[in-house]
Amino acid sequence: MARRHIHRGVLTVLATLLTLSAAAPVRSAPPPRTVSAWLPYWDQDAAYKDALAHAGQLRTVSPFWYETKSATRVDGAPGAGEQRIIDGLRAKGIQVVPTVNDQVKPGALAAVLTDPEQRAAHVEALLAVVRTRAYDGLDLDYETIAPTPDATYEAVRDGYAAFVTDLCAKLHAQRKQCFVTVTPKTRISGRVWDYKKLGAAADRLRIMAYNLHNAQGTPGPLTSPAWYDEILTRATAEVPVEKLELGLPAYGWDWAVGSKERARAVTTKEAEALRRKVKAPYALDPDSRTPHFTYKDGETERVVWYQDARGTAAHLPVLRKHKVANTVLWALGFEQPELWETLATR
Repeated sequence: MARRHIHRGVLTVLATLLTLSAAAPVRSAPPPRTVSAWLPYWDQDAAYKDALAHAGQLRTVSPFWYETKSATRVDGAPGAGEQRIIDGLRAKGIQVVPTVNDQVKPGALAAVLTDPEQRAAHVEALLAVVRTRAYDGLDLDYETIAPTPDATYEAVRDGYAAFVTDLCAKLHAQRKQCFVTVTPKTRISGRVWDYKKLGAAADRLRIMAYNLHNAQGTPGPLTSPAWYDEILTRATAEVPVEKLELGLPAYGWDWAVGSKERARAVTTKEAEALRRKVKAPYALDPDSRTPHFTYKDGETERVVWYQDARGTAAHLPVLRKHKVANTVLWALGFEQPELWETLATR
């Protein structure tokens, strides 16, 4: 009899626990993060090995292989289209979507985009590039139009949106993907990008969320959580979150304090090696959550701001807040090895 009462008591407790569990709100797990990355042609072998080493985390690799010179001319960088790299990446299940950037004089690309005939000719030039190899698509990184003057920016904005819409439609007809890389759109920048139209046409809109302080400006952090929040607040209001891919930096700038000279570019690996060499203490800025240090180069005082795995970990909650799960790294071979675990677990 005693055992029967105990058994009934256990059943009562279990029933109560099940009731409480059913009443508790179900918290859905955050979506898995995707990682893509650009592959720099100037350090191609090292970047390729880095991609293979982290193939399990990589969705897409975009070799920085092509340069637009005019409406009808798109040139390959050294090593562009190397079959060994394309085959090796695709064998690992990684999409290969090469990047085309613009190497033209200021205003030249804007003139192409605002002329329907030149625009159409340029679409055909880009489609010809895609047909040269077994690529999975194309990534456009056209930055010379970003600082368009007041008098013409609306025409350039509309021309670029029309160009992207046409190109993406033709890529899709060939079962290829269409990516568009842009600078951040904030209250003071990025007005030349029509995020709504670009997001509607493209498979992914890649936002280069870095260079809050750049090589030609004053020293400071490349990114900050507050800046990410502003960028993503605007982007998610205009583009479906599944199409957004936020660019993460694995580099920094080394400025001469008080000088107007252009800062030196350093990868995260180089910045950390330099910090140890000059015996500077590691410091994470409390506001931007990015590392920085100062050192002496002869009589010159220099300051380095960069981003590393620890700083990135402090920024990723902003992406979770906005439900943005896709990231793209600039660039393969620049990063600390620890960054991959950060991207997998945070």
